[in-house]
Amino acid sequence: MSGAVVRVAAAVLLRPDGRVLLAQRPPGKPYAGYWEFPGGKLEPDETPRAALDRELAEELGIAVIHASPWFVQEFVYPHAHVELHFFRVDAWRGELVGHDGQAFAWQVPGRYDVAPLLPANTRILEALELPPVYGITNAEDGDEASFLAEVDRAFARGLRLVQVRDKSWPLVRRLALAREVLVRARRHGARVLWNGSVDEARRAGCDGVHWTAAALRAATARPGDLLCAASCHDAAEIARAGELALDFAVLGPVAPTPTHPQAPPLGWDAFARVVAGTRVPVYALGGLGRADLAIAIDHGAHGVALRRAAWRDPAD
Repeated sequence: MSGAVVRVAAAVLLRPDGRVLLAQRPPGKPYAGYWEFPGGKLEPDETPRAALDRELAEELGIAVIHASPWFVQEFVYPHAHVELHFFRVDAWRGELVGHDGQAFAWQVPGRYDVAPLLPANTRILEALELPPVYGITNAEDGDEASFLAEVDRAFARGLRLVQVRDKSWPLVRRLALAREVLVRARRHGARVLWNGSVDEARRAGCDGVHWTAAALRAATARPGDLLCAASCHDAAEIARAGELALDFAVLGPVAPTPTHPQAPPLGWDAFARVVAGTRVPVYALGGLGRADLAIAIDHGAHGVALRRAAWRDPAD
Protein backbone atom coordinates (compact mmCIF):
# COMPACT_ATOMS: atom_id res chain seq x y z
CA MET A 1 0.00 0.00 0.00
CA SER A 2 1.27 3.49 -0.78
CA GLY A 3 -0.01 7.03 -0.68
CA ALA A 4 -0.37 9.92 1.74
CA VAL A 5 -1.16 9.47 5.39
CA VAL A 6 -4.88 9.98 6.07
CA ARG A 7 -5.36 12.25 9.09
CA VAL A 8 -8.42 11.54 11.23
CA ALA A 9 -10.02 13.19 14.26
CA ALA A 10 -11.55 10.69 16.69
CA ALA A 11 -13.66 11.23 19.80
CA VAL A 12 -13.73 9.34 23.05
CA LEU A 13 -17.10 10.50 24.38
CA LEU A 14 -17.12 10.07 28.16
CA ARG A 15 -20.18 9.88 30.37
CA PRO A 16 -20.01 10.78 34.08
CA ASP A 17 -20.34 7.06 34.93
CA GLY A 18 -17.09 6.36 33.05
CA ARG A 19 -18.65 4.67 30.02
CA VAL A 20 -17.36 5.50 26.54
CA LEU A 21 -19.18 5.54 23.21
CA LEU A 22 -18.36 3.09 20.43
CA ALA A 23 -20.02 3.27 17.01
CA GLN A 24 -20.40 0.51 14.42
CA ARG A 25 -19.07 1.16 10.93
CA PRO A 26 -21.98 1.09 8.46
CA PRO A 27 -22.25 -1.14 5.37
CA GLY A 28 -20.28 0.00 2.35
CA LYS A 29 -17.25 1.23 4.31
CA PRO A 30 -13.98 -0.68 4.84
CA TYR A 31 -14.26 -2.84 7.96
CA ALA A 32 -18.06 -2.57 7.90
CA GLY A 33 -19.55 -3.94 11.11
CA TYR A 34 -16.46 -3.20 13.20
CA TRP A 35 -16.80 -0.99 16.28
CA GLU A 36 -14.75 2.19 16.62
CA PHE A 37 -14.65 5.61 18.20
CA PRO A 38 -16.64 8.14 16.15
CA GLY A 39 -14.84 10.69 13.98
CA GLY A 40 -13.61 11.21 10.45
CA LYS A 41 -11.02 12.55 8.03
CA LEU A 42 -9.62 16.05 8.21
CA GLU A 43 -10.42 18.25 5.26
CA PRO A 44 -7.59 20.21 3.57
CA ASP A 45 -6.19 22.87 5.94
CA GLU A 46 -8.55 21.75 8.74
CA THR A 47 -7.25 21.36 12.29
CA PRO A 48 -7.96 18.12 14.20
CA ARG A 49 -10.19 20.00 16.65
CA ALA A 50 -12.22 21.64 13.89
CA ALA A 51 -12.63 18.24 12.22
CA LEU A 52 -13.75 16.74 15.50
CA ASP A 53 -16.50 19.33 15.93
CA ARG A 54 -17.64 18.97 12.33
CA GLU A 55 -17.61 15.16 12.28
CA LEU A 56 -19.56 14.77 15.54
CA ALA A 57 -22.18 17.19 14.26
CA GLU A 58 -22.46 15.32 10.95
CA GLU A 59 -22.28 11.77 12.34
CA LEU A 60 -24.07 12.03 15.67
CA GLY A 61 -25.91 15.36 15.60
CA ILE A 62 -24.17 16.77 18.67
CA ALA A 63 -22.29 20.01 19.32
CA VAL A 64 -19.06 19.65 21.29
CA ILE A 65 -18.93 21.86 24.38
CA HIS A 66 -15.66 20.63 25.90
CA ALA A 67 -12.94 18.42 24.43
CA SER A 68 -9.32 17.82 25.45
CA PRO A 69 -6.49 16.60 23.18
CA TRP A 70 -5.25 13.17 24.24
CA PHE A 71 -2.77 11.32 22.04
CA VAL A 72 -2.17 10.26 18.45
CA GLN A 73 -2.07 6.78 16.98
CA GLU A 74 -0.89 5.58 13.57
CA PHE A 75 -2.10 2.39 11.96
CA VAL A 76 -1.45 0.85 8.56
CA TYR A 77 -4.45 -0.92 7.03
CA PRO A 78 -4.34 -2.73 3.69
CA HIS A 79 -6.29 0.19 2.21
CA ALA A 80 -4.82 3.18 4.08
CA HIS A 81 -2.19 4.53 6.47
CA VAL A 82 -4.11 6.51 9.09
CA GLU A 83 -3.02 8.99 11.74
CA LEU A 84 -5.74 9.30 14.38
CA HIS A 85 -5.87 12.36 16.63
CA PHE A 86 -7.87 11.36 19.70
CA PHE A 87 -9.77 13.77 21.91
CA ARG A 88 -11.61 13.10 25.15
CA VAL A 89 -15.03 14.75 24.95
CA ASP A 90 -16.85 15.14 28.26
CA ALA A 91 -19.50 17.75 27.43
CA TRP A 92 -21.76 18.14 24.42
CA ARG A 93 -25.19 19.43 23.47
CA GLY A 94 -27.88 17.42 21.71
CA GLU A 95 -29.16 13.87 21.57
CA LEU A 96 -27.08 11.19 19.86
CA VAL A 97 -28.47 10.15 16.48
CA GLY A 98 -26.67 7.83 14.04
CA HIS A 99 -26.98 9.97 10.89
CA ASP A 100 -25.20 7.32 8.80
CA GLY A 101 -27.50 4.62 10.12
CA GLN A 102 -24.76 3.29 12.39
CA ALA A 103 -25.44 1.60 15.71
CA PHE A 104 -23.67 2.86 18.82
CA ALA A 105 -23.21 1.53 22.36
CA TRP A 106 -21.95 2.87 25.70
CA GLN A 107 -19.19 0.60 27.02
CA VAL A 108 -17.27 0.14 30.27
CA PRO A 109 -13.49 0.38 29.63
CA GLY A 110 -11.99 -3.08 30.00
CA ARG A 111 -15.38 -4.79 29.75
CA TYR A 112 -16.39 -4.29 26.12
CA ASP A 113 -19.28 -6.47 25.01
CA VAL A 114 -19.40 -5.43 21.32
CA ALA A 115 -17.24 -7.03 18.65
CA PRO A 116 -15.24 -6.97 16.52
CA LEU A 117 -13.27 -3.88 17.56
CA LEU A 118 -11.37 -1.89 14.95
CA PRO A 119 -7.63 -2.80 15.17
CA ALA A 120 -6.47 0.84 15.11
CA ASN A 121 -8.22 1.43 18.44
CA THR A 122 -6.40 -1.26 20.46
CA ARG A 123 -4.01 1.08 22.26
CA ILE A 124 -6.79 3.56 22.98
CA LEU A 125 -8.87 0.83 24.60
CA GLU A 126 -5.87 -0.09 26.77
CA ALA A 127 -5.16 3.53 27.69
CA LEU A 128 -8.73 4.02 28.86
CA GLU A 129 -7.95 1.57 31.66
CA LEU A 130 -5.21 3.85 33.00
CA PRO A 131 -6.61 5.82 35.95
CA PRO A 132 -6.32 9.62 36.16
CA VAL A 133 -3.92 9.59 39.15
CA TYR A 134 -0.54 7.83 39.30
CA GLY A 135 0.77 7.62 42.88
CA ILE A 136 4.50 7.57 43.65
CA THR A 137 5.68 6.17 46.98
CA ASN A 138 7.62 8.29 49.47
CA ALA A 139 7.99 5.94 52.43
CA GLU A 140 11.61 7.14 52.73
CA ASP A 141 10.35 10.52 53.94
CA GLY A 142 9.09 9.17 57.28
CA ASP A 143 7.89 6.15 59.18
CA GLU A 144 7.29 3.10 56.97
CA ALA A 145 4.42 1.68 59.03
CA SER A 146 2.60 5.02 58.94
CA PHE A 147 3.17 5.27 55.21
CA LEU A 148 1.71 1.80 54.60
CA ALA A 149 -1.37 2.85 56.56
CA GLU A 150 -1.65 5.83 54.19
CA VAL A 151 -1.36 3.41 51.25
CA ASP A 152 -4.28 1.40 52.64
CA ARG A 153 -6.39 4.54 52.89
CA ALA A 154 -5.42 5.76 49.42
CA PHE A 155 -6.40 2.44 47.81
CA ALA A 156 -9.68 2.52 49.72
CA ARG A 157 -10.34 6.03 48.31
CA GLY A 158 -9.80 4.78 44.76
CA LEU A 159 -6.09 5.04 43.86
CA ARG A 160 -5.41 2.30 41.29
CA LEU A 161 -1.90 2.90 39.88
CA VAL A 162 1.29 3.20 41.94
CA GLN A 163 5.02 3.45 41.35
CA VAL A 164 7.39 2.15 44.05
CA ARG A 165 10.33 4.60 44.09
CA ASP A 166 12.16 5.33 47.41
CA LYS A 167 15.59 5.31 45.80
CA SER A 168 17.47 6.30 48.95
CA TRP A 169 16.77 2.85 50.38
CA PRO A 170 18.85 -0.28 49.71
CA LEU A 171 17.44 -2.63 47.08
CA VAL A 172 16.41 -5.31 49.60
CA ARG A 173 14.36 -2.81 51.57
CA ARG A 174 12.78 -1.38 48.42
CA LEU A 175 11.79 -4.87 47.27
CA ALA A 176 10.22 -5.55 50.67
CA LEU A 177 8.27 -2.29 50.43
CA ALA A 178 7.07 -3.21 46.93
CA ARG A 179 5.74 -6.52 48.19
CA GLU A 180 3.90 -4.79 51.04
CA VAL A 181 2.34 -2.32 48.60
CA LEU A 182 1.42 -5.19 46.27
CA VAL A 183 -0.45 -7.04 49.03
CA ARG A 184 -2.58 -3.94 49.56
CA ALA A 185 -2.98 -3.26 45.84
CA ARG A 186 -4.32 -6.75 45.16
CA ARG A 187 -7.20 -6.17 47.57
CA HIS A 188 -8.42 -3.29 45.43
CA GLY A 189 -7.50 -4.30 41.88
CA ALA A 190 -4.72 -1.70 41.73
CA ARG A 191 -1.53 -2.07 39.70
CA VAL A 192 2.03 -1.45 40.92
CA LEU A 193 5.09 -0.45 38.88
CA TRP A 194 8.72 -0.68 39.96
CA ASN A 195 11.08 2.24 39.43
CA GLY A 196 14.19 0.43 38.26
CA SER A 197 15.13 -2.45 36.01
CA VAL A 198 12.88 -4.99 34.33
CA ASP A 199 14.58 -7.82 36.23
CA GLU A 200 13.96 -6.08 39.56
CA ALA A 201 10.31 -5.48 38.65
CA ARG A 202 9.84 -9.18 37.94
CA ARG A 203 11.69 -10.11 41.12
CA ALA A 204 9.35 -7.91 43.15
CA GLY A 205 6.29 -9.39 41.43
CA CYS A 206 5.18 -5.96 40.18
CA ASP A 207 2.73 -5.40 37.34
CA GLY A 208 5.12 -3.15 35.48
CA VAL A 209 8.38 -1.23 35.33
CA HIS A 210 8.96 2.52 35.36
CA TRP A 211 12.19 3.57 33.63
CA THR A 212 14.29 6.64 34.27
CA ALA A 213 14.94 8.90 31.28
CA ALA A 214 18.42 7.37 31.00
CA ALA A 215 16.99 3.85 30.93
CA LEU A 216 14.50 4.96 28.28
CA ARG A 217 17.27 6.35 26.09
CA ALA A 218 19.27 3.12 26.42
CA ALA A 219 16.34 0.78 25.72
CA THR A 220 15.91 -0.91 22.36
CA ALA A 221 12.60 -2.62 23.15
CA ARG A 222 9.98 -2.67 25.88
CA PRO A 223 9.15 -5.78 27.91
CA GLY A 224 6.09 -7.58 26.58
CA ASP A 225 5.01 -9.12 29.88
CA LEU A 226 4.87 -5.94 32.00
CA LEU A 227 3.31 -2.50 31.93
CA CYS A 228 6.08 -0.13 30.89
CA ALA A 229 6.36 3.60 31.62
CA ALA A 230 9.15 6.16 31.72
CA SER A 231 10.08 9.54 33.16
CA CYS A 232 10.57 12.22 30.48
CA HIS A 233 11.74 15.81 30.51
CA ASP A 234 11.52 16.95 26.90
CA ALA A 235 9.92 16.27 23.52
CA ALA A 236 12.70 13.92 22.37
CA GLU A 237 12.16 11.64 25.35
CA ILE A 238 8.37 11.72 24.89
CA ALA A 239 8.90 10.78 21.24
CA ARG A 240 11.17 7.89 22.26
CA ALA A 241 8.51 6.59 24.65
CA GLY A 242 6.11 6.59 21.71
CA GLU A 243 8.58 4.81 19.41
CA LEU A 244 8.92 2.00 21.96
CA ALA A 245 5.11 1.88 22.41
CA LEU A 246 5.29 2.35 26.17
CA ASP A 247 2.00 2.22 28.03
CA PHE A 248 2.49 5.78 29.28
CA ALA A 249 5.05 8.43 30.15
CA VAL A 250 5.45 11.03 32.88
CA LEU A 251 6.56 14.58 32.06
CA GLY A 252 7.72 17.24 34.46
CA PRO A 253 8.27 19.09 36.58
CA VAL A 254 5.32 21.27 35.64
CA ALA A 255 5.55 23.36 38.82
CA PRO A 256 8.32 23.81 41.43
CA THR A 257 8.84 20.70 43.55
CA PRO A 258 10.97 19.96 46.64
CA THR A 259 12.01 16.62 45.11
CA HIS A 260 13.90 18.36 42.28
CA PRO A 261 14.39 21.98 43.42
CA GLN A 262 17.13 22.55 40.83
CA ALA A 263 14.89 21.63 37.86
CA PRO A 264 13.22 24.65 36.19
CA PRO A 265 9.46 24.06 35.96
CA LEU A 266 7.87 23.73 32.54
CA GLY A 267 4.60 25.49 33.24
CA TRP A 268 1.38 24.42 31.54
CA ASP A 269 1.93 26.10 28.18
CA ALA A 270 5.30 24.40 27.67
CA PHE A 271 3.86 21.11 28.88
CA ALA A 272 1.14 21.34 26.22
CA ARG A 273 3.69 22.10 23.50
CA VAL A 274 5.85 19.10 24.46
CA VAL A 275 2.96 16.62 24.49
CA ALA A 276 1.22 17.94 21.37
CA GLY A 277 0.95 15.01 18.97
CA THR A 278 2.36 12.53 21.50
CA ARG A 279 2.01 8.84 20.60
CA VAL A 280 1.73 7.82 24.26
CA PRO A 281 -0.50 8.90 27.17
CA VAL A 282 1.37 11.34 29.42
CA TYR A 283 0.92 12.11 33.12
CA ALA A 284 1.87 15.59 34.34
CA LEU A 285 4.28 15.58 37.30
CA GLY A 286 5.79 18.03 39.72
CA GLY A 287 4.30 20.27 42.37
CA LEU A 288 0.76 19.18 41.54
CA GLY A 289 -2.29 17.96 43.47
CA ARG A 290 -5.58 16.33 42.61
CA ALA A 291 -7.08 19.79 42.11
CA ASP A 292 -4.79 20.18 39.08
CA LEU A 293 -6.30 17.21 37.23
CA ALA A 294 -8.72 19.21 35.08
CA ILE A 295 -6.12 21.74 33.94
CA ALA A 296 -3.68 18.91 33.21
CA ILE A 297 -6.20 17.16 30.96
CA ASP A 298 -7.03 20.43 29.19
CA HIS A 299 -3.32 20.75 28.35
CA GLY A 300 -3.08 17.27 26.82
CA ALA A 301 -2.21 15.14 29.86
CA HIS A 302 -3.77 11.78 30.56
CA GLY A 303 -3.76 12.64 34.26
CA VAL A 304 -1.46 13.67 37.12
CA ALA A 305 1.41 11.84 38.81
CA LEU A 306 1.58 12.66 42.51
CA ARG A 307 4.13 11.86 45.19
CA ARG A 308 3.17 13.38 48.54
CA ALA A 309 -0.29 14.47 47.39
CA ALA A 310 -1.19 10.91 46.31
CA TRP A 311 -1.42 9.78 49.91
CA ARG A 312 -3.29 12.73 51.38
CA ASP A 313 -7.04 12.69 51.74
CA PRO A 314 -8.41 15.22 49.20
CA ALA A 315 -10.83 16.40 51.89
CA ASP A 316 -7.97 17.48 54.17
